Amino acid sequence: MTPSSPPAADLTTRIPYALTRLGTIMTASDDDPLEAEGVLNPGTAWGPDGELYLFPRVVAAGNVSRIARARVIVEDGVPVGVERLGVVLAPDEQWEHGRQNGGVEDPRITFLEPLGLHVMTYIAYGPLGPRPALAVSRDTVSWERLGPIQFAYQPELASDLNLFANKDIVFFPELVPGPDGRPSIALLHRPMWDLDWLRPGEGARPPAGIDDDRPSIWIGYVDVEAARADASALTRVHGSAMIAAPEMAYESAKIGAGPSPLRVPEGWLLLHHGVSGATPKGFELAHGSVYSAGAILLDADDPRRILARSPEPLLAPETAEETQGTLANVVFPTAVEKIGERTFVFYGMADSSIGVAELTHL
Repeated sequence: MTPSSPPAADLTTRIPYALTRLGTIMTASDDDPLEAEGVLNPGTAWGPDGELYLFPRVVAAGNVSRIARARVIVEDGVPVGVERLGVVLAPDEQWEHGRQNGGVEDPRITFLEPLGLHVMTYIAYGPLGPRPALAVSRDTVSWERLGPIQFAYQPELASDLNLFANKDIVFFPELVPGPDGRPSIALLHRPMWDLDWLRPGEGARPPAGIDDDRPSIWIGYVDVEAARADASALTRVHGSAMIAAPEMAYESAKIGAGPSPLRVPEGWLLLHHGVSGATPKGFELAHGSVYSAGAILLDADDPRRILARSPEPLLAPETAEETQGTLANVVFPTAVEKIGERTFVFYGMADSSIGVAELTHL
């Protein structure tokens, strides 16, 4: 843990939640070249028209990703399909593509109550690998880029977080107590310390106080008054600290945040992915790995503090759609929404399709 992190909690509290798969909500269209290599890992947002919209990552030939928009079709209170509505974000900026690669990937969308804005975090796969970035919208149709996320220098870490690739960025939907106790905007992120992909022989360079170099979940904060004055302040993150490293067998290789944390009576419920098995260098597909969905319960009064973790996955790859595809054996939760009195989780299936599961309280 970092020197600024609170002491570890007694993880005896049970995670009283379960996930039940309901089926596939979206598969790649054979008629659309933008979906030639799959649809996956969506964000979601409610439009001003009262409709729920899905924002899938759609992958064209050559592993070039865009972010699309689709209306979620709901029957008898259950999401069952989508109506495609085109692309809302493409890798058009120079920092979003290289000469041999490109993409805007894996959107997470949070309606940030204090600002009245939909905030999309996404990964720009540019010339120096994955870099986290933000876009915002008021209507879910037009999205304004705010640019890459910038992490403030923290002397106690003896490192610069901006040197490292970073993924799985997601905001809390409400203000939470910051390290100083004052209400703050908070987000989760997942730095990756291995620099061999960029400079062979450099190896993993975790910050001071971090003994585990496996990709783990960190928290960071944004000044709420600065963001109210100018939304671009959302890209300036301070107070970063590691809150969760891999512990369970199903997350032995790495973990990362999933959808926006969900406020529940017990605290903040964070659905996350845990990865076991092979962990290749760089950003190649991790063939041989298994991605499963788990849960972590965070303290409402200090979300740096873990109250409980699921010792086993809430959802693991089992169906053909989850075990066969671009990357086999993947369940990758990225969005959660309440429809009526029921709560649904949208997740990537084998990097090829999108599934839906119901979240229930036990």
